[in-house]
Amino acid sequence: SGVCVYRGLNMPDRINLMNPIALLLLAFAMSTDAFAAAIGKGASLKKTSFSEALRMGVIFGSIEAITPVIGWLIGKSASSYVETWAHWIAFFLLVVLGLYMIYEGMKPVSEEVEKPSSHSFLKVSLTAIGTSIDAMAVGVGLAFINVNILIAAALIGLATTFMVTLGVMLGRTIGSVLGHRAEIFGGLTLITVGVWILLGHF
Repeated sequence: SGVCVYRGLNMPDRINLMNPIALLLLAFAMSTDAFAAAIGKGASLKKTSFSEALRMGVIFGSIEAITPVIGWLIGKSASSYVETWAHWIAFFLLVVLGLYMIYEGMKPVSEEVEKPSSHSFLKVSLTAIGTSIDAMAVGVGLAFINVNILIAAALIGLATTFMVTLGVMLGRTIGSVLGHRAEIFGGLTLITVGVWILLGHF
């Protein structure tokens, strides 16, 4: 997540960083969690078409673009609350989803049961929320500097869409190597991302 980008910077430094290049770098930095999760999601699929990878990318990108705007709207009044709890919420969601995927991956496989060709909208959305909640704290920080939040959110959404689509397609190759156990790999990936987000705040 990109929430740590501002850590240790004073207000003038923050303002100076908000040029187009810095916004683009911030957008891609905030998409790294989603990229890692997307690899796990792609690995747990039977096969992945570009259209399915793009569908997941758009879902992730849309949610990732919305959360900074929500944080920006919250503003100063609730900034301490968001910064205190956002990473814990993200950690909880991703660990729960990851443990569920590991549980599914450890089930005995019958010949009739095959890996899905796509993930449900709900599963993809929950994972996307887990990787993007931390972006809300970044949105709060953007509320205090000279930046167009709509442009920032659009860049974050586009970067995430691209990275998730790429991650799902890469996950397909990993999935073909791991077979049914790819579900376990996907779950471990989500848990790792959750821990990564949590440790980034300590």
